[in-house]
Order: sequence, then structure tokens, then C-alpha cells
Amino acid sequence: MDRFSRESLTSEELKRLERLGVLCRGDILKMTTLAKQGHPGGSMSSIDIYITLYSFANVNPKDPYNPNRDRIVISHGHTSPGVYSVLGRFGFVDLDKAIAHFRQAGSIFEGHIERTVPGVEWTTGNLGQGLSAGCGFAIAGRIKGLDFHTFVVMGDGEQQKGQLSEARRFAVKYNLPITAIIDNNGLQISGTNKSVMPQDIKANYLSDGWEVLEIDGHNYQEIYQAIRYSLRKKKPVAIIAHTVMGKGVSFMENKEVYHGKALTMDEYKKAMVELGLDDDLDEYKRMRDTFEPEPHKFPPNEPIDIDTGSPFIYKPGDKVDNRSAFGNALKDLGERNNDGKHTPIVVFDCDLASSVKTDGFSKVCPSYFFQVGIQEHNAATIAGAVSTQGVISFFADFGVFGVDETYNQHRLNSINNTNLKLITTHCGLDVGSDGKTHQCIDYVGVMRNLFDFKVIVPADPNQTDIVTRYVAKTEGNFLIAMGRSVIPIITDEAGNPFYNANYKFEYGKADLLRDGKDGAIITMGTMVYRAIRAWEILRSKGISVKVINVSCPLALDRLMLREACGTGLLVTYEDHNVNTGLGSIVASAIGEEGLKVKLIKLGVTSYGASGESEELFKMYGLDTESLVKVIEKAKR
Repeated sequence: MDRFSRESLTSEELKRLERLGVLCRGDILKMTTLAKQGHPGGSMSSIDIYITLYSFANVNPKDPYNPNRDRIVISHGHTSPGVYSVLGRFGFVDLDKAIAHFRQAGSIFEGHIERTVPGVEWTTGNLGQGLSAGCGFAIAGRIKGLDFHTFVVMGDGEQQKGQLSEARRFAVKYNLPITAIIDNNGLQISGTNKSVMPQDIKANYLSDGWEVLEIDGHNYQEIYQAIRYSLRKKKPVAIIAHTVMGKGVSFMENKEVYHGKALTMDEYKKAMVELGLDDDLDEYKRMRDTFEPEPHKFPPNEPIDIDTGSPFIYKPGDKVDNRSAFGNALKDLGERNNDGKHTPIVVFDCDLASSVKTDGFSKVCPSYFFQVGIQEHNAATIAGAVSTQGVISFFADFGVFGVDETYNQHRLNSINNTNLKLITTHCGLDVGSDGKTHQCIDYVGVMRNLFDFKVIVPADPNQTDIVTRYVAKTEGNFLIAMGRSVIPIITDEAGNPFYNANYKFEYGKADLLRDGKDGAIITMGTMVYRAIRAWEILRSKGISVKVINVSCPLALDRLMLREACGTGLLVTYEDHNVNTGLGSIVASAIGEEGLKVKLIKLGVTSYGASGESEELFKMYGLDTESLVKVIEKAKR
């Protein structure tokens, strides 16, 4: 269908929309009253916006995932009753089920909107992220040459969020086809916007380069005309829709208490009379009482076609760091795939291109490289949203920014079933002189909280190249973490690269780099070559130990672990938080497997100092000599 193609709405259309507004308000009150919880007030102030959008945007309930559809992002996900009502009235979902099973355990109609509901593009609820997701959809449309428009509906209270200012600037910088509609009802949980946190929404958007319109958010003709006008502009447009919380029911209007409070049964009956609607809540109660959980299905993913090429194999003696190996592989992937024949690859950077080594990609694929500036929250959400649209998305950053600072964004990415490739450099004590603020020593523990993120910590440049190509072609959220320093190439005992052209990476499989019977060193990342040096020293003293590279710490190789435990001594060796990293994962697995073994955990026990990395490793007992002494003492 043509989006907003008519010059104006006829009187008949206006009457139809007005009647829909009454019906939807009834739906909102039925589902929230039945569930005895929810957010009716904001749903009723936003509902006329939703009705207009889903009536005239290019969306089709019979083909809800058509690649050319317009993207409608509802950022204030707590207005889910309004969204479900409109989706039900327009045939995207079964309205009766939405009303009966709202907020019922096992239902797809959860308290905040979910991507598992047809017609919902992005799971929201953490306010302030919707515009960033909209930017991601718009970027994907441009990259793939699709002619869709992105609409982002937001609340006025969430404009207080800093991530929104980041997204505003990004949208203008890249001149994205986005229309933002702000439900400006002036109220939030604790009172008026002015009393909670004063803001000048219009001035904020104008200062960032948007065009701004102001309308009556309950006047369908004004909503329609403003949106239609925005589609003809060659820049992002914000529409401030002045609305009334609880609009349509007199005793609810302009009362912030109804932001997140359902009506009592007496209030509900009174509201139904005022709206002129039948009270059929008993029928929905019977449905609710007989409910059985239903499957939650994400939209189908587009097939991925990636030419991974062949890995660059670095030789012993080459002075290369893991981040440079990543950058070289990324550049090669870009040249191979951004040709219009394969799945496109895009890269997002936060003013660190020369440090995280995305600058090579930016030179050969400038149209696929997006410089977001020092806006990590925005970049994380954009990169996640893009990855759901049949585009391979890499977001590269320092560990403390790409993981620690953006944990909430990645949590929402995970909930949205994204396909993000997160690359973090400058992890561990290896960061050195930048000091404790930049030494990301906690990323393993942080990412363990996200159920679907896979973590890979490569041991050298060769393994880094191989896993970069692996994650590009493999569905799912991945973090590849690395340090900053030049490190030796890992070799076999004959001196040849261990991670060579014949090596096949398998997620969750550990690598036995050196064998032994007196103990085992379980390690990863920049510590691997130090462990091999310790193996050499110990061998000269008559002690033989295994050296095991666990490059996938969240998917511990239990078979290898059992073999290692057979030696009677395990030493976990990492430059990360000793309480939440590899050591704690190994300890947990030992308990689950019921294994008997002496375990020694070596890792970072406090925030690091500022100094050369080798000095820091020695200071915290993580240098090669300290590892040797620990094992010698344990074997006495």
C-alpha cells in the first residue's frame, strides 16, 4: 500500500478512526483491569497516534515481515495495552487473546511489547533506546536499497534520557528517513515532567538539526497531515503530539496515578458506561482461567551468505597484536562481501577506529562504515537493531565501553535475539598504563549474565583472524575480547603456528597446546603464551603440565576439563577478575562434574595500577615466573 498517500482524511475516515479510538480505549481498560496491572494512562494518550500509523503506514497484517514494510518502533514499551489493541483491531494478532491473556505467564502479550508479537519491530521497555533502534532500521534500509520509512513513537518523559540525544545527532548526521512522534502528555510516574525534570523537548530537537512540528495528538487529521508532511522532507522530523493522559475517560484524564495503575472494578464499570461500550469482562475471565502457555517465536531471520575467504596466517617472529589481526580480517571480509552479491557487512565505531583497527575497513568500504562518535549506548543499540535486518553488524570498542558501559543495551539486544558481532580490545591488565579506568577485567563475569551471548578470547593473531571470520558467518550474538599488546604467535612444539590454515575453530572446544601429567594450566587470551613459557621452564625442572587454551570460557570443554583434572592439579590463569572470570567457571564445572582435584585460581584481585603491562603482571603475581613458583609449590 502507499503510505499516507491521500491529501487529507475524509469525514467518513475520521469517523471510523474516532470509533476505533473508543473501541481501543475499551480494550486497554479491559486488559489492564483483568490483569489488575499495566499502564492504561499512557496507552490512552498514545492510542490515536498508533491508530493513525497502523492505518496508513506501509504495513500489512497478512505479510507482517515483508522486507519493504515500514518500521514502526514503539519506544515507550509500557504502552503495550494500546499497541496490542491496535494490532488486534488491524488483524496482526487475535484481539480476544490479547485482552484475555495480557501479562499472563506464558502469553506473548507481555507487560512491555516484544518482537515475538507480529507487528512489533523491537522489544522495548528500557526507555530511551527506541530512537537508536529506529536509526538501526533506517541504516539497514539504506544499505539494502529498500524504500521503507521508519517511525519511532516515544513518551515525553523518556526524552530525559541521554541516549536520545545521541540518537538525534546520529540521525541528522546520516540524514536518515525517520519520523519521531512524541506523546507529550506532560506527566510521568512522579508527577509532571516540569517537576520531575524540566526539559525543552522542541529546543533539543531543533538544536540537533531536526525539523519540529507541534500538533494535537488526539486530532486524527492533524496527526495524519503532520506525518504526511514529514515523509516529504529530506531530513528527520519530530512531531510533538500534545496529548492527555487517560484521554477518553473523564476521571482518568490528566491523572498521573493512572500511568501504571489499573482501574478498580467499580472504576472500570464506570469507564465502560462513559465510553458507551459493553462490559464483557466475564467472558475474558473465562478465557484467562483456561489459558495454556503458547510458543514465543521471533520473526524469521534472512539467510546469510558470507564469503569468509581464507585466514591470514602470521609467522613466528611477526610483530602483530590481536586487534590488528582482527582489523586485517575485517577489511578482507568487507572487500569480499560488500559487493551487492553477498550479505552486507557494516561496522560501527565510537571515535576509536585507529585503536580498535576498524580504520582499514573504513577506507575500503566507506559507505558501510558508521562513525558514531563518543556515543557508546547509541552505537550498541543501533548495531544490534541493524543485525536483525539481514545485515552483518560489527561494533568495535574498548572493553570498558563496549561491555561495561553498554551492558544494558546488550541485555536488550540479547532479549531482541540480535545477531551482533561485538569486538572489544584493551581488555584485561594488558591495557597497562591507561590504568584501572580502562582495564576491562570483568567482561567475562558481565557477559555470563546474558543467556545467548557467546564469548571468544583468542590466544594470538592467527586465532583472532580465524574467529573473526567464524563469527561473521555464524548466527548469534558474539563477543570477541582481546588485549592491546603485540604478542607472540602460538606454535606447536615443532615451532610451527598452532592456529594455521588447517585449524578449524569449533565453539566450545578447548585446545591442548602442550601435554603433561603433573598438572594443568587452563588459560586464555594474552596469558596463553606466558603459560607456554612456564611449561618450558617447568619441563626443565622435571615437571610436566598440560597447557590448555580455553578460548570459549562460557562454554567450557568438559571432556578436556576431566582429562585435566586427572593430573590432580589445576591452575586457572587469567588477567581478569579472579572472582568472576575463568577460574570461577572452572570451579563451578568441577563441582557439577563431581571431580576431585586441587584448584588454584590466579587472576586479578583488585583494580589495576597504571604501568607497563609486564610490570603489572609481575605486581599482581601473574607473570610467568610467578606461575612457575605457584606450580612448584603445589607439587612439593
